[in-house]
Amino acid sequence: MQTQQLGNTDLEITPIGFGAWAIGGGEWSGGWGSQDDQESIAAINRALDLGINWIDTAAIYGLGRSEQVVGKALQGRSERPYIFTKSTLRWKEDRSVYNSMKEIRQECEESLRRLETDAIDLYQIHWPNPDEDLEEGWTAMADLQKEGKVRWIGVSNFDIAQLKRAQGIAPVSSLQPPFHLLKPGVQDEILPYCLNQGIGVINYSPMASGLLAGKMTSERIENMPDDDWRKNSDEFTEPNLSRNLELVELLKGIGERHSRSTGVVAIAWTLHNPAVTGAIVGARRPGQVDEIIDAAEFRLSDDEFAEIEAFRQQMASKPPDATV
Repeated sequence: MQTQQLGNTDLEITPIGFGAWAIGGGEWSGGWGSQDDQESIAAINRALDLGINWIDTAAIYGLGRSEQVVGKALQGRSERPYIFTKSTLRWKEDRSVYNSMKEIRQECEESLRRLETDAIDLYQIHWPNPDEDLEEGWTAMADLQKEGKVRWIGVSNFDIAQLKRAQGIAPVSSLQPPFHLLKPGVQDEILPYCLNQGIGVINYSPMASGLLAGKMTSERIENMPDDDWRKNSDEFTEPNLSRNLELVELLKGIGERHSRSTGVVAIAWTLHNPAVTGAIVGARRPGQVDEIIDAAEFRLSDDEFAEIEAFRQQMASKPPDATV
């Protein structure tokens, strides 16, 4: 599997990485419903066996559970992947979530323990909140890098102004933004800025949290457990859902031409952008990994990309309850 250098780091990453958000389970506000840890571990190992060489997780996913599962999955592996995780989202005993830039050092120690590792390959600020504490938070990240607890430091969900403030303290190796067909906004200014500055980009939710994977229906969404955050998301409910599923049909048609899954086409759309180094693709079972592994190699032609763009612009010009 081909690799590409991530920003100014020495990390050579595969075009897709294993996203570990969903395997954290449903016992928090951003959960995906209950998960089987053994299946999650099997999914991680399947991804690594097929050549994926990085895992992206976060302390907040499952309130520490995702990091613990990742740590268990990597026990005994002779070749360990790069481990990326994130800080600044914390939780209290009652499981309520809050933002903090002042506890990054403590968070790092906790993540190292859960991941069962001596150093984190890429440590990222998850959200730039509170904004007024950004400089304090990024200084703490830079200090952790100097001490060797983390190898490289990056950010997630930052805008350009926030990137510049961080760069004034220490180099930003990477940005992790939301970027998919239903949320393409970062391509206008933020991605060009990263490309110009040599900041690597690993986008999250390239399949829009499974909505663009080709298997979502109104009935399936209705039957989701109540602790799956997607059940009440705007994109998964009307009036947006019907339009989004029309887009899925277009992606499905392109995929069928190449004997590829719908989700692989959705991921390829994000990788078509030259600023994107790699896409974070979540999976909870080994079979899901098998369905998306082709995204590491498949790329859209310029004509296919233009076809999707024309359809997307047509969607944007119509009200949510209109058909394309």
